[in-house]
Amino acid sequence: MNKPQVPDFLKNIRVVLARPSHPGNIGSAARAMKTMGLTRLYLVEPKTFPSDEANTLASGAVDVLEQAVVVPTLAEALTDVTVACALTSRRRELTTPLSTPRETTPELIARAQDGEQVAMVFGNETFGLSIDEVEQCNRLVTIPGNPDYFSLNLAMAVQVMTYELFSHSGVTVDYLRAEGETATRGEVEGFCGHLDQTLEHIGYYRRRNGERLMRRMRTLFNRAGMLREEVDILRGFLKQVQRVADGHVQHDDD
Repeated sequence: MNKPQVPDFLKNIRVVLARPSHPGNIGSAARAMKTMGLTRLYLVEPKTFPSDEANTLASGAVDVLEQAVVVPTLAEALTDVTVACALTSRRRELTTPLSTPRETTPELIARAQDGEQVAMVFGNETFGLSIDEVEQCNRLVTIPGNPDYFSLNLAMAVQVMTYELFSHSGVTVDYLRAEGETATRGEVEGFCGHLDQTLEHIGYYRRRNGERLMRRMRTLFNRAGMLREEVDILRGFLKQVQRVADGHVQHDDD
């Protein structure tokens, strides 16, 4: 199976880092974004950018850094945006709707699919988003965690949020699954018959109820969803067992 294509509507979703102080976090955030199919990075008044450290930690996502838009204010980063989510871990005395990434992402995906511009806004590593920055957003999003110890760094928060987005994008991992044809019931029955014959041949039934055992074996192998290749392997094994029982051992180099 061919690799699926990252949907174009993800280009309508941007990650905004407000006043990031550590260039390594910028690079790590870019890596997290590209891993989840996002490429549009906005930096609001970064302390140090561009930098070699950011490039190093971006690994194969340096292109995201090279295309990053650097602006002096959050307002400029959100000019054409319809939905802006402020990522916060602090209690805010605001009436803006508060939700988790999992609750929020279906709406963000739907908006992006309709061609709207969507933003996820992350604050400074030490101080987070200011009240003014939060008020410029129309959604509040909090990543749930241990109430007694919650310490995600900037890149980790970006990774969590972008993962939730990508999980709703429709891209599956089916292309990574091993390919193989499922055995038909007739093929499984043929194997079970071969197994029954082999067990009889080697004397396995001398002190056992063969009919009862084979009922259970048939149930087991029908339930297993065997592949044709697996049936062939097992039948080859049974043939070798019969040869050994007859005293005719055949080696691979015979």
